[in-house]
Amino acid sequence: MSIFNGLAINTSGLALERLKLDTISTNIANVNTTRTAEGGPYKSKTVTFAENMKNVQNQLNNNDAGFGNRMSYGVRVTGIKEDNTIKRTYDPTNPDANANGYVRESNVNMADQMVQMVQTMRTYEANVSATEANKALLKNALSISKN
Repeated sequence: MSIFNGLAINTSGLALERLKLDTISTNIANVNTTRTAEGGPYKSKTVTFAENMKNVQNQLNNNDAGFGNRMSYGVRVTGIKEDNTIKRTYDPTNPDANANGYVRESNVNMADQMVQMVQTMRTYEANVSATEANKALLKNALSISKN
């Protein structure tokens, strides 16, 4: 285990939260988009992620304490998922309306996006604080080794 593993874990968290903010921003920007290049309205997107596990050798002893030879190294993005629910409103004057006068609209819920944005920003800030604490710990370890 390297002394820099903590920074690598913090970095993976920061990268994830940045991607989540980018995705939320795209959702908010397309809240009123009824026609996309793919056809149809814009579909709300969310980032999916999982713990990033890696195989390691237990160098101290063979007792793996039930964890096997796997260790967490932060998070990894597993994909970006589209919400395929359909939102329709009646507006026969809209050029995108069907024969019955209904328009397929973006399924982005602005209130949900704002809540997710605040939560993501707070998580990003927590990751920044953890990174700063990790850097301070490494700096103190270096100053101890000087003496």
